[in-house]
Amino acid sequence: EVQLQAFGGGLVQAGGFLRLSCATSGFTYDDYAIGWFRQAPGKEREGVACISSTEHRRYYADSVQDRFIIFSNSDKNTVYLQMYGLKPEDTAVYYCAKARTVVVSTSSYMYDAWGQGTQVTVSS
Repeated sequence: EVQLQAFGGGLVQAGGFLRLSCATSGFTYDDYAIGWFRQAPGKEREGVACISSTEHRRYYADSVQDRFIIFSNSDKNTVYLQMYGLKPEDTAVYYCAKARTVVVSTSSYMYDAWGQGTQVTVSS
């Protein structure tokens, strides 16, 4: 059974940092891209970052470029989202997801398995 579990959210002041973790199981990590998405109240789900271990590729949304880093551990069963320079507009529920293929994408329709969200709140 494919499972993804996101955790690590919390409340942080603007300018602060957080690290989100996504524990994965039930599939071969190298065969799929993994993405992080977020959804703020009243807004559409937004692709934030994604990683393809096999293709050695990472992709970031413009809104988080140079502030967020996506990476995986040596066992490739956990994907992290390191967030620096957090802004109030980064406040959202963050989700991790498994893509349908190894191709990196921030389009949610390219993903077929989702973890539960973890809340990130950035105070001004």
